[in-house]
Amino acid sequence: MDIFKKMKSGEMYNSAEPELLEIQAKANQRVFDYNHTPLYEKEKKQALLKDIFASVGENVHIETPFNANWGINTSLGKNFYANFNMSLVDDTDIIIGDYVKFGPNCVLTTASHPIDPELRKQAYQFNRPIVIADNVWLGSNVVVFGGVSIGENSVIGAGSIVTRDVPANVVAYGNPCQVIRSVNEREFED
Repeated sequence: MDIFKKMKSGEMYNSAEPELLEIQAKANQRVFDYNHTPLYEKEKKQALLKDIFASVGENVHIETPFNANWGINTSLGKNFYANFNMSLVDDTDIIIGDYVKFGPNCVLTTASHPIDPELRKQAYQFNRPIVIADNVWLGSNVVVFGGVSIGENSVIGAGSIVTRDVPANVVAYGNPCQVIRSVNEREFED
């Protein structure tokens, strides 16, 4: 099986394949270039985003610095905003919808490593995708693990560790993250 297909299959594979390391180094260079492009060079920054990611909607802004293992496995919807220190361990697909906001220091990690220490020594890993629907807000320091989907309009509170799916239209937080309540009109009362 082609190594890139294997990365997306959920099967275990050797992440130290020379071909992968070479491509990843080029991807990391593009992220480095974005992080070191001055803010006033907006057109260059937007062009770099389109070069880094699989797809980029309109009006996407990512504060620097940020990191992505690959970039090419991540799709960003329109009106996406990420505060500083976003980290994307996108060894397989990360799909982010429209009008999504990330607070500082958010981490999305699709990669996992085997429990077996001998396999870890050999650089084996497996990956699970992450899907974040439209109009989701991740507070500061949120970590989302592979295999998780977060439903539209949901809010994930600061410091949460998201290990399971979160449905639409809820406020969830904690370690592990759990649904606390539904999104309702309470936020709009005086």
